[in-house]
Amino acid sequence: MQWQENDNLASLEAMKKKAFQGGGAKRIETQHKKGKLTARERIELLLDEGSFEEFDLLKSGQASDSADEYAGDGVITGHGTIGGREVCIFSQDFTILGGSLGQAHSGKISKIMDHAVTVGAPIIGLNDSGGARIQEGVDSLAAYGEIFSRNVLASGVVPQISCIMGPCAGGAVYSPAMTDFTFMVEDSSYMFVTGPNVVKTVTHQDISAEELGGAQVHSQKSGVAHFVLPNDILCLREVRRLINYLPSNNRQTAPLLDLRDPVDRTDPALDYLIPSNPNQTYDMKILITSILDGAEFLEYQAQFARNIICGFGRLGGQTIGLIANQPAVLAGVLDVNASTKAARFVRFCDSFNIPLICLVDVPGFMPGPEQEHGGIIRHGAKLLFAFVEATVPRITVILRKAYGGAYVVMNSKHIRCDVNFAWPTAEIAVLGPKGAAEIIYRKEIQEAENPEDLLARKTEEYRRTFANPFLAAKKGYIDDVITPRDTRQRLIRSLQFLESKDKKNPSSKHGNIPL
Repeated sequence: MQWQENDNLASLEAMKKKAFQGGGAKRIETQHKKGKLTARERIELLLDEGSFEEFDLLKSGQASDSADEYAGDGVITGHGTIGGREVCIFSQDFTILGGSLGQAHSGKISKIMDHAVTVGAPIIGLNDSGGARIQEGVDSLAAYGEIFSRNVLASGVVPQISCIMGPCAGGAVYSPAMTDFTFMVEDSSYMFVTGPNVVKTVTHQDISAEELGGAQVHSQKSGVAHFVLPNDILCLREVRRLINYLPSNNRQTAPLLDLRDPVDRTDPALDYLIPSNPNQTYDMKILITSILDGAEFLEYQAQFARNIICGFGRLGGQTIGLIANQPAVLAGVLDVNASTKAARFVRFCDSFNIPLICLVDVPGFMPGPEQEHGGIIRHGAKLLFAFVEATVPRITVILRKAYGGAYVVMNSKHIRCDVNFAWPTAEIAVLGPKGAAEIIYRKEIQEAENPEDLLARKTEEYRRTFANPFLAAKKGYIDDVITPRDTRQRLIRSLQFLESKDKKNPSSKHGNIPL
């Protein structure tokens, strides 16, 4: 009996040793030559040292003789900690059968996703796969469906993060697309539904994998990627940073972190941030870094729809989700991409109990046939729907322009915002002063001897009378007109006031957001 136990221990030791070697030294070397880390190296870098607990190390596929040679079936799964907080993780191993997905591979991922929902821990997927395992036929497609179903059911329950650290093509792209945050690595990752060869066959167009679905394409044009980093190491470091802003699940709030930044700190420079010329731009990020704890801001989709800024920061130690128009890009106008970007961010924050701060300087929605034909009505309605639906604490500060429907959509008092502030420089009106004057005084201007002078006088008259925050404040649409330098302390005090907010929407299966 003792002999049998010793034999089993020796067998276990040998099997584990082989499993830890992945696809072998030669394939690991190939992975490194491509500038990529191995699946295990990625896990070691991402998680706190020594915290990883692995599941299904010895599980193997059954579809082919070659699959039986490798324990783990091309994916490593388990749980560990980031900053002492539990997370669930899977990391595809490209050195084993190209990280291809079959039933055993999928079963391991499905199991760890189920654990994540059960214990209330974020799920992080490190994707590096050649796609469906062709040898397993339709079983591999069924395997994808198992993962997709779990992505949907975990949505809004635990944060889901995808890192694309190699190829991700075909059906594989839909799992990352349904997660909350997608990271991509420059030059070594790509995503597309149909690859360059299929594109060439169907459209006769020559295009590289990088041009079709590389990190820059998805971060700047499609909006699929939320964060892009130059290499695996920096990507994993940024994931750790993101996790520190988030709660573990929808029943918790994000952890408090005291950066020892005084709550009552003021910034006199903010009193001069807004240019005297209403047509002159400025950088909204000056205000953002001024008011946030330690000037720390994690921007979301920084390269996509840059006319609106979204991201995470802290105020008084508390995580907040921040949405701000960017006057330095397209005057901060709302267009199709900006509306969609902000709407998705607002819904994530609301799902995970993260208060929303909105900094407004918006001249309106982008005009023109391209935007109208692209569905600006439908996409703008997404942002409107997201704000109205959100029940977390919501605070808005109007800095300068807040015109027309864009004023209403950008978290106004009329769509259930809790606290609305304005700077003295705020201009709240149906139209900008010049556009309003052109309409109101059209006949007088047409008949005037010097129409340009009359238009200028009427524009200034309208600006003094209507384009200021005081009329809105008199009607109760603005809770207070504040001194710019005091913005940080007023926001923190409002968050403290709203900490016990309890607002619920009418009971329904789910809303029907205008997708």
